[in-house]
Amino acid sequence: MSRPLNFRDLRTHARKRLPRPIFDYIDRGTEDETGLHANRQAFERVRIAPQVLTGGVPRSTRTRLFDHEISAPMVVAPTAFAGLVWYQGEIALAKAAQQVGIPFCAATEAIASIEAIASATQVQNLWFQLYLWDIPTLSEALVQRAQQLGIRTLVITVDTPVVPNREYNVVNGMGMPFRFSPRLLGDVALRPGWVLGVLGRYWLNGGMPSFANYPEAYRKTLLGGGAKQQMRHDPGLTWAHIARLRKLWKGYLVVKGIARPGDALKALELGADGIVVSNHGGRNLDSAVAPMETLEPISEAIADRLTIMMDSGIQRGSDVFKALALGAKAVMVGRAFLYGTAAGGQPGAVHAFNLLQRELDLTLGNAGCRTVQAISRSVVIR
Repeated sequence: MSRPLNFRDLRTHARKRLPRPIFDYIDRGTEDETGLHANRQAFERVRIAPQVLTGGVPRSTRTRLFDHEISAPMVVAPTAFAGLVWYQGEIALAKAAQQVGIPFCAATEAIASIEAIASATQVQNLWFQLYLWDIPTLSEALVQRAQQLGIRTLVITVDTPVVPNREYNVVNGMGMPFRFSPRLLGDVALRPGWVLGVLGRYWLNGGMPSFANYPEAYRKTLLGGGAKQQMRHDPGLTWAHIARLRKLWKGYLVVKGIARPGDALKALELGADGIVVSNHGGRNLDSAVAPMETLEPISEAIADRLTIMMDSGIQRGSDVFKALALGAKAVMVGRAFLYGTAAGGQPGAVHAFNLLQRELDLTLGNAGCRTVQAISRSVVIR
């Protein structure tokens, strides 16, 4: 891998290497993609007002998240299909996160099972993200699997009760399984490195990729084999589901997909330890508010009574700085780490982290803050 200098370079590398259906799945939003662009515009509307002559050395990006010290206020976001950007991509990403000292959040819809990821990494660095299925006993069994592995942080995604309208997935044939067309076959044929290095290695080492955390009866493969039954998200999610999970889960409970102060307060009332202010990266509801627009009022309503994180649109270390200034304790990063993994596996993901951490460190220095704990609302202006 050549040395990408920033998020855009990482994205260019990933685009060259990945078949279009997989790249678009990661890269794009939904419908007209106004939400995707709004996320970036919200960051751009926040400007930094540097404090000068503060003697800003030495500097540190280290912080504590729940009871764990981490090297920077970042978490690898849970993402489906990470195992298709690189052979065993989730494991490569988890190892990269362990190497640099930040948490990795494994996804329900991962190609590698939580057991496989846990056996390859230190479990104290591992979180697990849960989609609630329409058969509650199956979701609860998955929660128990995570708990038995020693995972201490459960992230419940609540902003996807129904399937989003991602029209490019229909055009590209992206799904589990792929929907084959001349266009898809032609695009895959133009990426022999991916065919041999990813798909070929799965085939040689035991079979085609599938959602490994799904029960066997619902596990379809990428090329159409496996089970015939359809797994569905529960479209009837209510706060009662959160209350139930709070009773089941003995560790830290995080609710992901919060966009309103009132919902943040409800999560607090039901015993959540943290929330993620998120619009799913602009990939679900196209007109959803950008997290950077609602982060501050949520932070003011919560007043440090639970841990606030945010995601959606992080591209630079200065974005991390701005999110912290408006009330986040840390950010979840998805696309940047996936692009890095696509470009070079574990080293590529480490490189993506190093870029963001270096940018955050430089932003700290130029803004007059020696630590991330020194970042306050006073250093940013809308």
